[in-house]
Amino acid sequence: MNKELARDLISAGVHFGHAASRWNPKMEPYIFGKRGMIHIINVKETLRGLLISKKLLATMVSSGKDVVFVGTKRQAQKAVQQAATACGMHYVSERWLGGTLTNFRTIRTRLTRLDELEAMESSGRLESESKKQGARLKRELTKVRTNLDGVRRMNRLPGVVVVVDAKKEYIALREARKLGIITVAIMDTDSDPDTVDVAIPANDDSIKAIEILLNELASAVAEGKTMVRSEEASAAGARPVRTRSRRRVLATAEGQTVEDDAEGDRGVEDVPADVPAVKSEAAQPENAIQ
Repeated sequence: MNKELARDLISAGVHFGHAASRWNPKMEPYIFGKRGMIHIINVKETLRGLLISKKLLATMVSSGKDVVFVGTKRQAQKAVQQAATACGMHYVSERWLGGTLTNFRTIRTRLTRLDELEAMESSGRLESESKKQGARLKRELTKVRTNLDGVRRMNRLPGVVVVVDAKKEYIALREARKLGIITVAIMDTDSDPDTVDVAIPANDDSIKAIEILLNELASAVAEGKTMVRSEEASAAGARPVRTRSRRRVLATAEGQTVEDDAEGDRGVEDVPADVPAVKSEAAQPENAIQ
């Protein structure tokens, strides 16, 4: 599988880096060589970073964490949306709003406002407003929906942030680091690998290469969800069955016995013929007045 994946990545141009004059010296361990004035990325390092990222994502998702895919550059927008939608996670593909993570409460209020505007649109209240007010509300709806539609179901902070082009998405990486959120990045030879936890060295300008890498990461997220369901099913199957424990048998005046079980419920059954009936003191007091 790795050979086929490497072949597909090479065909997509994943190994082409930036011009040598634009390189970041910290990316040297991930560079295979130089062709002309272009750095060539070591595809083995790309596969290594991808496999580490997939294992990390599967583990985090299986533990109940969410993942946010971030890619606002033109080459990554469509791939980010498709990958996040395929695995049921969140994404930011238009613009990363400052404070999306560090000021998450304010972002939630904006999402509440988005729900209100959509409710007004569906009920026709926007059309009943004045022309100026209706146009203003429509612009607000379009703006909020464009920026926050991918994170509208995110009710808590994510466990992992996956970005395309670490140099461009430095604000998202900075917020994630401040909050202790794990970061994974597809980064070119002009990026700083020290800004992320797991680096996937690759050509972050190739649409096809980005699509292949994000699809692999999305499959790891889906695998993590499957692990959660299998663990829940096994836990439910291994749950011990509660059995009713038999306690002492109490004889009653009516010739019946009462069984106590572990839960305090009592079942009544007939007394064998050789068991004498016993009258309770409450029913027949010794000093009853005739």
